[in-house]
Amino acid sequence: MGKVVPPGRIAPPDPIADDGDEYTFCSTCAFGAVCLSGGVDKIGLHDLHCLVEHVDTYRNGDAIFRSGDRFNAIYAVRKGTVKTRQVDLDGRELILGFHLPGELVGLNAIDPETYPCDAIALGRVEVCRFAFPALVTLAARIPSVQQELFRRLSRDIGNAALLAGDYSADERLAAFLINLGRRYAERGFPRHTLTLAMSRGDIANYLRLAAETVSRVLRRFQDRGLIAVDGRQVTLTDPAALSEVARAILQR
Repeated sequence: MGKVVPPGRIAPPDPIADDGDEYTFCSTCAFGAVCLSGGVDKIGLHDLHCLVEHVDTYRNGDAIFRSGDRFNAIYAVRKGTVKTRQVDLDGRELILGFHLPGELVGLNAIDPETYPCDAIALGRVEVCRFAFPALVTLAARIPSVQQELFRRLSRDIGNAALLAGDYSADERLAAFLINLGRRYAERGFPRHTLTLAMSRGDIANYLRLAAETVSRVLRRFQDRGLIAVDGRQVTLTDPAALSEVARAILQR
């Protein structure tokens, strides 16, 4: 059971252990399992001149990289949540995605060779930095690393289905919650208990909806018994029914 935190709420278990060191991969390493299955442990990475760095902790609002910065590394989220965004000349923000522990940030910079967006920490965030030339070397040594990169690029494209098509606000928000639960579950979090690092406004921006619409749909889902909302914690109380709402998007 999680520890008790004021005002008496039970904190959800945190599977993101601070267990990485010079010999072992972190529990949320984006490539740890792939490297090990390919016969290379963390010590072996040094022999391949592949440097994986734990960089400094970022605080809420800090930039991991900015749009226009020269691309030289891909980042893997180790703890916390990172949002990617673009800001137009009038200062308007367009949120492109949210990245959870074990997920990669910066893949969309490989072709332009500069980062096309900002990566911003939501709360306290820790990341690992993979120098891209070293990652290319690793992919040449372990083909499954290259396959993993392609898989993650494909997933990013698939997540764009939330924003494409003539879907209703209910469909978009239901799909967002189901998709987020699946991604949390892959990293050891409870699938149906989501602690949202992003604000309602950020969710609305990402789904191309008004903030008031997101709040209204959440209330409607709660009234129907599909979810329970307690601040930033959302519990999927009827995930099957919620998935049915999002069926058109989830089946794409």
